[in-house]
Amino acid sequence: MNAACEVCEFNTASDLKKLGGISGKYDYTIALAGNPNTGKSTVFNALTGLRQHTGNWPGKTVTRAEGSFSYRDKTFKLVDLPGTYSLMSDSEDEEVARDFVLFGKPDVTVVVVDAARLERNLSLVLQILEITTNTVLCLNLMDEARRHGIAIDLRTLSRDLEIPVIATSARSKEGISELITAIHTMATHGNTVKKHLLTDIPDDTGEAIEELTANLQRLDPDLPNTRWIALRLLENDQGIIRALQQGNTAPGLHSELDDILNKAKNYRSSLDGHYQDDIAEAMYSKAARLVKDSVSGNASQRAFRMDRAIDNIVTHRIWGFPIMFLLLGAVLWTTIIGANYPSQMLSTLLLDTLYPWLKNGAETLHFPWWLSGFLIDGVYLATAWVIAVMLPPMAIFFPLFTLLEDFGYLPRVAFNLDRVFKTSGAHGKQALTMSMGFGCNAAGVVATRIINSPREKLIAIITNNFSLCNGRWPTQILIATIFIGVLVPKPWSGTVSVLAVVGIVVLGIAFTFFTSWLLSRTLLKGKSSFFTLELPPYRPPKVWQTLYTSLIDRTLIVLWRAVIFAAPAGAVIWLISNMIIGDQSLALWLIHGLDPAGLFIGLNGVILLAYIVAIPANEIVIPTILMLTTMVIGTTTLGAGAGVLFEGSETEISALLQAGGWTTLTAVNLMLFSLLHNPCSTTIYTIYKETGSRKWTVVATLLPIVYGVLVCLAVTLIWHALS
Repeated sequence: MNAACEVCEFNTASDLKKLGGISGKYDYTIALAGNPNTGKSTVFNALTGLRQHTGNWPGKTVTRAEGSFSYRDKTFKLVDLPGTYSLMSDSEDEEVARDFVLFGKPDVTVVVVDAARLERNLSLVLQILEITTNTVLCLNLMDEARRHGIAIDLRTLSRDLEIPVIATSARSKEGISELITAIHTMATHGNTVKKHLLTDIPDDTGEAIEELTANLQRLDPDLPNTRWIALRLLENDQGIIRALQQGNTAPGLHSELDDILNKAKNYRSSLDGHYQDDIAEAMYSKAARLVKDSVSGNASQRAFRMDRAIDNIVTHRIWGFPIMFLLLGAVLWTTIIGANYPSQMLSTLLLDTLYPWLKNGAETLHFPWWLSGFLIDGVYLATAWVIAVMLPPMAIFFPLFTLLEDFGYLPRVAFNLDRVFKTSGAHGKQALTMSMGFGCNAAGVVATRIINSPREKLIAIITNNFSLCNGRWPTQILIATIFIGVLVPKPWSGTVSVLAVVGIVVLGIAFTFFTSWLLSRTLLKGKSSFFTLELPPYRPPKVWQTLYTSLIDRTLIVLWRAVIFAAPAGAVIWLISNMIIGDQSLALWLIHGLDPAGLFIGLNGVILLAYIVAIPANEIVIPTILMLTTMVIGTTTLGAGAGVLFEGSETEISALLQAGGWTTLTAVNLMLFSLLHNPCSTTIYTIYKETGSRKWTVVATLLPIVYGVLVCLAVTLIWHALS
């Protein structure tokens, strides 16, 4: 739709006012439901003006998103429910969608479906029509349907379903004005037709449903959607049963609910489990009839030959994994190499230009040395380090990752890795959350929201730290270059350094599988759950929108969290380096105290103290190690004073660390400990917010440390035995 159409008096959408996420009084509440990968969030954005990410990003709509719009002097609150294939599941996100439609009593429920895959999407539509007929069907992605030669008779489909059916292509705003009008009409006038009831259910199952429905209506005439509740009681839906027992939905039922539950139990026993198949077959047979009457097209085009041809390659048993590792490796390589230049530019700006300017300003204003040191050498310098090191990789990684996802490739990654994760007792979707962890572990933890099973979600959260986040890449690359690469002739040093870092990454993946297997057989026993994974069609991603959403919604938010924790860390580093106790600083006392334990496992006191004070941000580990090492050996050739983080050339750093007693064993163990240590404080905080449990937050924090100590100790013992 062009700009002229937006304000034309004949365009009904010209009355639309996108109010975004503002709060206030609403005339009507609209529920937005639909399968995943139907463009539901794009419809949400088109109506509200918000910029919720429109791809299938992990965890994006597990919690309810809300927006609002105004049309013809009426204000509508739009609730974007989690994408779900069914209202009959017990998963967390599907319960959110079901309970809102069932008990939230929205004025209108808009069901967004993929027009190119109508038959499989109609199952959800029919389930919602069992609950409410105040429904509008949005046939989205019509452009793709036309591309595949599919034609849909909207009038026939609308007549058969007895609800408005609107064809849209939300990405190009096609059909949005008609959708707005249909929502307004349905909200203001309602739908007088009776609820759609499944008619092909065998007699014995049908009789059970009708008797339970009649009992519920008799006990509480005000109870909404009694037929649907009867269906769920027959399915032994624990969520519905708990809601009824607690009196949250129907207080009048509480006293005689046990009799109804016993009847439902008896019916389940007498029907011998086939009632589930009866309901599913009735639903899918009705969907098939609807499609047969309203959909036409060229069968060969509808086979989606191009998508299938690509899938035959990227999900192939032999070629699928190499392609997957090649693409993800390309993303990581681009992130590492591409971040060098902007990181250097930021470092020059923040450390070489702005830092001296702030120091000179503090002198001009006659700041006491301790105040200047605390604020500038401590708080500012640590924060500047985090921004310079962390921002460029995230600004590259997140957009690239999002482009792969918007194109439709990431669900194929989950498909390829599903069998491996299931073997280890984890969920197939953990492949996606693990991949997210390579960019940022905190983002990877948030991504676990896509995993419906609480047990498997916990496993994914606890193991996400074994993905080497971008804050740890600089440590790995630097140590591999100055200690591992020099062990071979110079032409091979770069290759060997890269292989050493890749080996650490592979080891992290191995620990992910091992820990998933271990937890699923000890603390988190259980079988791997099944999940429905729809492979969405390949779509050209919207590059500029992807850049905007990935930078604003992900990069800056995660960076802000890291900065909040890095600033206090810088203050602590400066304080312990400048607080003198006796004849030396507190930092030196701590280093000497930690040295015996550090040397025992092949590290040293400097490394252990650096990882303690750098918990808020892995990015400042190396600068902290360098600063503490200069204090230990008493050199004045490098650094700018106690508590002042700094960097140097690879030659200078190598000479400094070797003067501090570092060996190849120290370097190898540092690379291992960098992989196997506690998460940063941003990730720890995120784990607590996602789990709501101190116990599991402690487990996720301490388990990697236990691994790190044991692995470093084993390597040290073997190293000394061999030498």
